[in-house]
Amino acid sequence: MQKLIVILGPTAVGKTKFAVQLANKFNGEIISADSRQVYKSMDIGTGKDIDEYLINGKIITYHLIDVINPTEEYDLFSFQKDFYNTINQVSKNKTLPFLTGGTGLYIHSILMNYQLCEVDFSSPRAKFLTSIEEDELIKILDKLKPNQHNTTDIKEKSRIINAILIAENKSKIEQPKIEFDTLVIGIAEEREIIKQRITTRLKYRLENGMIEEVQKLIFDGISYERLDSFGLEYKFIGKYLNGKLTYNDMFQKLNSAIHQFSKRQMTWFRKMEKEGILINWMKFSEIEKANLLVSNFLNN
Repeated sequence: MQKLIVILGPTAVGKTKFAVQLANKFNGEIISADSRQVYKSMDIGTGKDIDEYLINGKIITYHLIDVINPTEEYDLFSFQKDFYNTINQVSKNKTLPFLTGGTGLYIHSILMNYQLCEVDFSSPRAKFLTSIEEDELIKILDKLKPNQHNTTDIKEKSRIINAILIAENKSKIEQPKIEFDTLVIGIAEEREIIKQRITTRLKYRLENGMIEEVQKLIFDGISYERLDSFGLEYKFIGKYLNGKLTYNDMFQKLNSAIHQFSKRQMTWFRKMEKEGILINWMKFSEIEKANLLVSNFLNN
């Protein structure tokens, strides 16, 4: 069975550095589980910190960073498809995969083996369904998923149509079913320490090129609406550049939003634990504890 090590945690705890140290010691490659680092030209705002993959004069191989342009769409299905292709590559290299990042949904999809299918929500079938009344759509959904759909599926017409399209495509599952022997390590720090790091890091990034990075995206044709969709840094700096926020308001709102994001990340990880996923929590400084865990894991 393919062994997989997962390094997760909220923003600003040092996940990448931690994973790089382990990958260096155990001949590993890192697969990013970050929903924004897949985009090219979005470096500072997404915290790619490519220099962190260099350790003792050696570059640790990394994947799923800088894979598409900001004008393109990337979703959970895209991530799973890329992840499984990457796992095959890592396996051929006879190295140890480290799935590392803070996007809980991406990590959860691998640990719980989501079975996803690709759905074209702009297909002729989708357009046809929009012409049907909601009552009839619910009947179609009931035939496809008798008593199985969530109540949220039938609260609005667009959700009903999406649920129908997904149900109709279930026979076209495209992701392979792969089981992993997995060790999950969570990096955590005291809440006040994380808050301080977030604020300090934000100030540094704003003063060292992050605003210019967003300006270049706009110059290259990325709309303010598209920046909004990327959230956090790109959303609030976009509003500042668009004249909707002063610098001080942008900083305060963005800083608060990142703190809230960090809390949501931890909520997601606690939810995973309630589902039975064992997360071995430790601080960044406890690398020796992680070394021992990984060593025992590989020898079992």
